[in-house]
Amino acid sequence: SIAFPRGLTGQRGAERHRFDFSFSGLKTAVARWVEAREAAGEPVPLADVAASFQEAVVDVLTRKAVLACRQNGVDHLLVGGGVAANSRLRVVAAQRCADAGIELRVPRPGLCTDNGAMVAALGSQMLLRGREPSDLDLPADSSMPVTRVLA
Repeated sequence: SIAFPRGLTGQRGAERHRFDFSFSGLKTAVARWVEAREAAGEPVPLADVAASFQEAVVDVLTRKAVLACRQNGVDHLLVGGGVAANSRLRVVAAQRCADAGIELRVPRPGLCTDNGAMVAALGSQMLLRGREPSDLDLPADSSMPVTRVLA
């Protein structure tokens, strides 16, 4: 495995970023690692790179989620969205929650859709109701209720 960095887990700013996530440094580290191998004419073990990237993300997500539960007296953790379909995340979250006495709730993989799929489904409903597609310069508003969008 490759020892990729874990974002926002160091001592600097630890209190301020205790429950924050950032993977931009990880993405940069992976890109630089791959570029260095390619520049040296070495093969890039794609499966190892992918597994090591996944492990870094899963480690940070599960560690911080369990810490947030512990520090706030929460005894149940719900993992949802597209990320919840990741089998490695499920395994590590289950182990860390069990170790911490936290009950983990994760929907079956078929119910773990990502936001892109939900946006596409909403767009389909809008078209079925006769709405014309929006211009590409339409501003995003993540707080707008679906009922207003479909009105």
